[in-house]
Amino acid sequence: MAEAPIQDVEHVDHDPVELEKSAADMVKAGGGLRTVDAGLEADQVVLALDKEREARILRKVDWHLVPLLSFLYLIGYVDRSNIGNAKIAGMATDLNLQGLMYNTALTLFFVPYALFEVPSNIMLKLIRPSIWISILLFSWGIVMTLMGIVKTAQGLYAARFFLGFAEAGFFPASTFLLTIWYKRYEVQRRMAVFYAAATLAGAFSGLLAFAIQHMAGKAGLNGWNWIFIIEGIVPVLMSFVVWKILPDSPETAKFLTNEEKEFIINRLALETGTGRGRVTNSDPIRWHHVVEGFSDWRIWCGVVCFWVCTIGTYGFTSTAPTIVEQLGYESAKAQLMTVPIYVFALGLVIIFAWLSDRLQQRTPFIIAGFVLASIGLIAELAIPHPRMTGVSYFFLFLIAGGLFAPFMCIVCLIGNNLAPSSKRAVGLAVLISVGNLGGICGSNIFLAKQAPRYQAGYGTCLGICLAGIVAAYVLRIAYDRENKRRDALVAGQSEEQLQGQYTEQQLLDLGDQSLYFRYTL
Repeated sequence: MAEAPIQDVEHVDHDPVELEKSAADMVKAGGGLRTVDAGLEADQVVLALDKEREARILRKVDWHLVPLLSFLYLIGYVDRSNIGNAKIAGMATDLNLQGLMYNTALTLFFVPYALFEVPSNIMLKLIRPSIWISILLFSWGIVMTLMGIVKTAQGLYAARFFLGFAEAGFFPASTFLLTIWYKRYEVQRRMAVFYAAATLAGAFSGLLAFAIQHMAGKAGLNGWNWIFIIEGIVPVLMSFVVWKILPDSPETAKFLTNEEKEFIINRLALETGTGRGRVTNSDPIRWHHVVEGFSDWRIWCGVVCFWVCTIGTYGFTSTAPTIVEQLGYESAKAQLMTVPIYVFALGLVIIFAWLSDRLQQRTPFIIAGFVLASIGLIAELAIPHPRMTGVSYFFLFLIAGGLFAPFMCIVCLIGNNLAPSSKRAVGLAVLISVGNLGGICGSNIFLAKQAPRYQAGYGTCLGICLAGIVAAYVLRIAYDRENKRRDALVAGQSEEQLQGQYTEQQLLDLGDQSLYFRYTL
């Protein structure tokens, strides 16, 4: 359809009310009018669309982005955590995994998984995200499929190592992609749906493993072999779909009109926390962005909070089927008994995200989740196992909910507070990369010789939960003090003085260091 002709607009100062009315009238008159080309500034473009049209545009973005990324994360999380299901489906016996051999297989995944995340997000800024994510999908699908035919523990070790390498870039790439489409207090709800796939993966993996393990004997393979093979084929097939349909950025999205593209781009450019100044999501990556992403101490403080989730969730998800089995349930039923635990955690993830965006707060929800998990961990350490089976099972719900629910609050807290986008890409990758090293710890704290009490596992998780509470509080105080310092500096100068200090490009380059930028708490 032909684009409506662009109307000429005299570019002068206007009263805000008149400006909004004028911009809205122009959009109505022009239909597909490109308001920026008509002479309006970024804030005028945002004012030109009413709330109903804004909601329609965001729904369009939601449907093209969130379900796809959520499904991809679901299959990725299933593929990294299905080893827990395979273990009780016969893998440990067939591969003669004794002592710490199973824990070693878990650990080897996280070494390349952590190391490759920063380089992967740099690649994301250099080539199209749809191409890079397709490569990652294809690679981990092939590795997962081949894991289904390993004959020795050493073969399992090698497969887990390369699976970590192939899956490394997907989560930081996906979270970064979401931040270039949504405003800071819109993004967590979307990330929660995306991350809920990981929570749901625990339930889905149990159901799928329960069904697949009944294929034991087909083609001379055991049930655990088929778990890996079938669950590995899916990402291979999806890699060809993603290459075609995943939108790379608002600037290139084929499902948006020119006007809608400009609206998305410009509303994000105004996301400084004060409505003054600008930030950008289209900056080319430079070396100083990499340096800043590594040197911001607040990212490293966020890593402590991230460790709470990775140490806890990776240790818990890899051991949960075994924990439930040791409460007295047979293998197949233990797979099913893990499902309600993850469904509860899924609900809490959504509730935390909705409230966090609505109240425009992050750290209180991080602390609340860690407190909830701590209660569950203390209870599991205190309960006399294997007695009081029902009580032990109940407190597993609190542990899972308290560890999963704050996770996206942490990612959004750090992501909201990093600008421009190149620094955010590196900073988020650092957070996730170093944070995922917690998976190495989590993979080695639930020791088979300590079953069913798992003192080291529950005790380590409790200790890091308490450290995470302190770290979240420190971040809140630090961000709040800096916001107040900038408020005082801005209040002490006139608008002319402030505008004379920096050009618009300098403000863009300053990113979160700009006097106009305010941190999310």
